Amino acid sequence: MIAFLAVMVFLIGYQFVLKKYGPPPQQPTTQQPAPVQQQQAQTPAPPAPPVASAASGKKSKAAPVAATKQASAESETVIENDLYKITFTNRGGQVKSWVLKQFDDDDGRPLDLVNQAAAQQYGYPLSLFTYDENLRKKLAAALYVVSEDGTAPLKPTENDRALTSSSTSRRTITFEYADADTTVRKSFSCDGSYLVRIDTLVTQNGNVVTALPAWPAGFGDGASPGSPKSKTASTTTYGAQVIAYAPLHPGKKWWGGTKEVEREPFKNISGGNTIRDPFYFGGIADQYFGAVFLPDNPSNAIMVTLRNPLAFDATKIDILGAAVGDLGGHFSGRLFVGPKNIKLLDAIATEPVANLGEAPKLGALIDLGTFSIFVRPLFVWVRWTYQHVGNWGWAIIVVTVVINAALLPLRLSSMKSSLKTQKIQPQIKAIRDKYGKIPLRDPKRAEANQKMNTEIAALMKEHGVNPAGGCLPLIIQLPFLWAFYSMLGNLIELRHAHWLYIRDLSGADPWHILPVLIVITTFIVQRMTPQGGMDPQQQKMMNVMMPLMLGFISNNLSSGLCLYWVVGNLVAMLLQVALNRTDLGREQRELAAKRARKQALKA
Repeated sequence: MIAFLAVMVFLIGYQFVLKKYGPPPQQPTTQQPAPVQQQQAQTPAPPAPPVASAASGKKSKAAPVAATKQASAESETVIENDLYKITFTNRGGQVKSWVLKQFDDDDGRPLDLVNQAAAQQYGYPLSLFTYDENLRKKLAAALYVVSEDGTAPLKPTENDRALTSSSTSRRTITFEYADADTTVRKSFSCDGSYLVRIDTLVTQNGNVVTALPAWPAGFGDGASPGSPKSKTASTTTYGAQVIAYAPLHPGKKWWGGTKEVEREPFKNISGGNTIRDPFYFGGIADQYFGAVFLPDNPSNAIMVTLRNPLAFDATKIDILGAAVGDLGGHFSGRLFVGPKNIKLLDAIATEPVANLGEAPKLGALIDLGTFSIFVRPLFVWVRWTYQHVGNWGWAIIVVTVVINAALLPLRLSSMKSSLKTQKIQPQIKAIRDKYGKIPLRDPKRAEANQKMNTEIAALMKEHGVNPAGGCLPLIIQLPFLWAFYSMLGNLIELRHAHWLYIRDLSGADPWHILPVLIVITTFIVQRMTPQGGMDPQQQKMMNVMMPLMLGFISNNLSSGLCLYWVVGNLVAMLLQVALNRTDLGREQRELAAKRARKQALKA
């Protein structure tokens, strides 16, 4: 009975999983007629010859063939404003180049977000993904008839003003294709913002086909294979790619609250997998840019995840892509292609769904980490400082100095706690020695440990020692460090921002000067700060191992974060010099020296 019930549960569960996560059934295919040679737009094709029936062996009557709509030659259409320059081609009705004018690549040229090397292999942006591979190739190779419409002035809302350029006109470009059995219509409407409105419809033999507009092959903001900088540039840009989407029913975070956006790194992505959970927005993003679809009907939205290998000099990397569509086949919505700017994305609203409350803003696309509550005000502060000093590097330095000065009371509290701990250290050691004579396997050992801890706690309470007094200031500083790490890792304003010899504060130090300074300054701070309650031999080891470990970690971190770290150490050194000259500091150093002499005599 148990085996029978297990089999039944498996069969029922398998049907549910297959229905929810499996690919939709392919459209019924019919025998294709002989290829029709390309003709001018709207030129009727000759009647198809009779086809023998397999069942009766008789010839069927010639069926009328729909008028074809195909271009005779490939052509390009350019849409340009202050923000971008998009080059459309009528071959496939797709985008060959998407240049963001306000950003440049590693070679100082205007940034083309189309990864040319990957697009040539796996498809260009705004191509159509279908589950029928033959149809997919056909739609990408066809020559579409192009038409343009509209230069009407726009009247942007107050929220839209943050998104718009000085351009105040809208251009709509439409691509149409038709042959004996397939019709395609793709419409793209561009205005003075990073948003492009999309409307696509594909039919085959009169039936609507599920065809999803796609951004199939990553971004072009990383080093290109074979370029001069690819030999020294790391592939971290490609490693930061994620598939991101905001489900209508968000999941739960392990620390509580809701997980508004799902972010799947490339290692979790299966090429050709269909995400059927409806979502407000979905697409791909890397560290600084995104190509995200915002469907008009989130309840019916689906997304196909794409993952393909790309040869990168002597190795291979993974390129992510996404295709977003509608379960009904006809897709309408918006596409955001641009920088992950906090202010910009917070102004873009997604389409609401009835009975689900307020829809999220596109700003949720930016992953600010666990300490996001600190990141946003910190970013506002740094940006305000930048507006007054005129350089992001100096802005980071000013904010770092202010933060460390504000934490001075915590540092003083840590020194007091350390001093009190040193004073009672001999008594704590005597208590531990008293109970340490009991063997570990002795049944009385657990009771002895409990008594030992009770006596030590009573001793600390008697002398006003807080066990967490020395660690609490360090714990309080951690959110600031993590907030800086999250902010500098997502702040697109730091991309290619200059400071002295550093040309890009978002990237690693090219001369490795800042990581070396982290090692040196950390070592000096460790030596200057008396370590209460720590064995001298352990202290010597920590004075060497800790700086080396931090230097190794910081070698690949952003220069902005390393700059924050170095300045923080320099400020800590100055504060420690001042504290060491106080009565508290002198008393602390005398106790530490006395304890060291005792240890030396014992040795």
